[in-house]
Amino acid sequence: MKESRSLEFKERVTSTFLKTVCAYANFGDGVICFGIDDDGNVVGLDDAVCACLDIENRINDSISPAPDYSLSLDDKNNVITLEVREGRFKPYYYKGKAYKRNDTATIEVDRIELNRLVLEGENLSYDELESDEKDLKFFFLEEKMKKEIGISEINDDILRTLGIIRSDGKYSNAGALLADENSFCGIDCARFGETIDIIFDREILEKKSILQQYDEAVSLYRKYYQFDEIKGAARVTVETIPEKAFRETIANALVHRAWDINAHIRVAMYQDRIEVFSPGGLPKGITAEEYLSGQISVLRNPLIGGVFYRLNIIESFGTGIQRIDAAYAGSKVRPRHEFSPNVIKVVLPVISEGDELSGDEQIIYKSLSRTGKSSSQIIEASGFGKSKALRVLRDLEEKGYIRKTGNGRGTKYQKSNDK
Repeated sequence: MKESRSLEFKERVTSTFLKTVCAYANFGDGVICFGIDDDGNVVGLDDAVCACLDIENRINDSISPAPDYSLSLDDKNNVITLEVREGRFKPYYYKGKAYKRNDTATIEVDRIELNRLVLEGENLSYDELESDEKDLKFFFLEEKMKKEIGISEINDDILRTLGIIRSDGKYSNAGALLADENSFCGIDCARFGETIDIIFDREILEKKSILQQYDEAVSLYRKYYQFDEIKGAARVTVETIPEKAFRETIANALVHRAWDINAHIRVAMYQDRIEVFSPGGLPKGITAEEYLSGQISVLRNPLIGGVFYRLNIIESFGTGIQRIDAAYAGSKVRPRHEFSPNVIKVVLPVISEGDELSGDEQIIYKSLSRTGKSSSQIIEASGFGKSKALRVLRDLEEKGYIRKTGNGRGTKYQKSNDK
């Protein structure tokens, strides 16, 4: 047994454990075991009954508001188990500071994380907060609503319905982001050549309505990934990357990004792909598997999402990922989604008519099933050795033909275009 983000060992009862209690109450359930050393060896406590009372008093006297926890004592080895549950009344403070777990360490949260805890405790989103902006104009939003919804003009009642004007009469952050001018970062687009040292084009779309940024990003996409072709007597538009996939990716980035991070959405355009980097990582409580499958839809910015939904830019029930994948239906190359704590990355590959799999890749690809197979099942089905099978699987995943789910022994591989 080893320490982890949700498990900590304490050989004795000292006040150092209180930071970890605070961290678990703020960011997720966790356990602290007293009477176990750092190597996981059971050493027990001399007077475990008194230690239980000491732990309880220290928590009640030092952490505010009171966290949700329980204590249990193992009489056989004199080990105390303290279970702390994530609380509803965030942030939780120890000596005036809030904490979080960073792997097996407990550290103080930064200003952005503290602000997010405050919002979570009040059941608010960032786009609902009061904006510092004054005298905002909404001509671009008005034109969009005239075209899509049929309104004659935008007024305060409509702005209140959208959440742009708050109940106190002040503008929300959503209002500032949708206004014709604002002070937020936007979308940084760059078109590269054969290497990142060669930049053919660069446009930074910022300090303007995110609706306008969306339209201008789509226009830049069309410049490089669409062309007209004469087929017989007809002129047809050819998309080397599906426009639906790009539109959905940019809309998702604008709606779901963390706007309290002072960073741009980055759009890197290459000859063979587009990469979109959205600041903020996954919404809290959502796993990568749930995000990709659309099982749970959590809007980080519900007011912005509501406007984009009314303007028919996004669908309502978290179908964005499925719509991106559907845009590649019939193609062997597939979009990829990568996640880190602070960034969501989406890769949209160029569809190439001559893109074919090698013989080894075809054998592995054809051996996969709709529900996914483990590496051992794939090795048995293909007849390849372990190292060769894993190498081919990595190549197929990199090309976007397959995707990997799960971890460790639960890892499975399946075709990216299986529905």
